[in-house]
Amino acid sequence: MEREDPFAFVRDQLRRQRALRNMSQDEFGKRANYSGSTVSAVETGTRLIDLPYAKRADEILDTGGLFESLLRSAQDDGEPTWFKPYLEAERNGRQLRFFEPMLIPGLLQTENYARAVLRMDDVRPESEVEQRVSARLERQEILRRERPPQVIAVIDESALRRRDAIMGEQLAYLLRMAELPHVHLNIVPLTAGLHIGLSGPLMLVMLADGTWVGHLDHQLGGSPVAAEEGVATLLARWEGVRGIALPEDQSIALIKEIESQHGPQ
Repeated sequence: MEREDPFAFVRDQLRRQRALRNMSQDEFGKRANYSGSTVSAVETGTRLIDLPYAKRADEILDTGGLFESLLRSAQDDGEPTWFKPYLEAERNGRQLRFFEPMLIPGLLQTENYARAVLRMDDVRPESEVEQRVSARLERQEILRRERPPQVIAVIDESALRRRDAIMGEQLAYLLRMAELPHVHLNIVPLTAGLHIGLSGPLMLVMLADGTWVGHLDHQLGGSPVAAEEGVATLLARWEGVRGIALPEDQSIALIKEIESQHGPQ
């Protein structure tokens, strides 16, 4: 059974609210600084609705934040059920810790990298890929808010050395993100050999009250980790991989070295 498009209701409401104000697509687009063809594409679903578009629609149609709220709800609906508990914790977290042995962490991915990762599941419909890409990019907005969480990401060097064409862009973006004062990167060098982190990726969130929530990805999806014993194990393993990672300045230098091998971006 094909999954219902979670953005269909948002598009319907956009069309309805615009029509109630006797506003054509061209007129709406002119006010919103979009072309009429872009407005048409959004309303027919051939172009995804993003947060800037939703906010402009709220301003022009005077809907009091309706479309921003609907869009965020639709993006949550577009995420797998197993990932929603972690997303809620991430939005409210004070500190985020990641370890990735094979990929760039989702919170630090470019649009093209995220799309390529999601397309690795070759039976996933393209519409779902695009919904998930949009949701992942919107998820990254927490890094740009007034009070962002501290992010400490430990990444295995092998994840940086993929030879895909998109990696030059991704590495350049990773370096720009590392310039943010609240984003810290540590790379586990290939010379570290075998280590406990190679068992798989992990994510940890420290909440405002000091408690921790964990998450594990696997081939069938992912699993939240809230039990005290499980969280303690993840914290210990994260400290283990950070302990063998390069210091931050050496990590940045290594990323720059690998990025330079891809030529100018």
